Amino acid sequence: MKFHRRRQQDNLHINLTPLIDTVFLLLIFFMMTTTFNRESQLNIDLPQATGDALPVEPQEPIRIIIDAHGEYAINDHEHHLIDTRLETLQSALQEMAGGQSNPRLLISADEKAPHGAVITAMQAAQNLGYVRLSFETRQSVEQPSLPPLSPSLQPSPLP
Repeated sequence: MKFHRRRQQDNLHINLTPLIDTVFLLLIFFMMTTTFNRESQLNIDLPQATGDALPVEPQEPIRIIIDAHGEYAINDHEHHLIDTRLETLQSALQEMAGGQSNPRLLISADEKAPHGAVITAMQAAQNLGYVRLSFETRQSVEQPSLPPLSPSLQPSPLP
């Protein structure tokens, strides 16, 4: 006995509307939850040093940031300077100091910053009469000293 299969000519259609809606909602979600970094920030890698941290004072210091290319910013990337001239740095420091006669200055220079850029920052402070100057570093990681080997683990002399 031979059975005949009946073919159905149903046209299969995929409805793309729910897929497009879902992708659109995901796009909106990722746009709303993404944080954007400011591209004008200077990336610096501080040199290491040992010693105690300075005591915390109630007045925040004016922070001069110098990146590896010798570019300046004042106070955590808020005021990125347009050039590296001494006069530009001095006017930015005066603006940030407001009416203070001798504000505290903190130089945060990248360990690969040009020496001349650090000297320019110090010269700007000196020209303005600011003498409360310090440098920011990161705490060095000291290597732990190893205890001496026990007598049983000492290398034996060769015969």
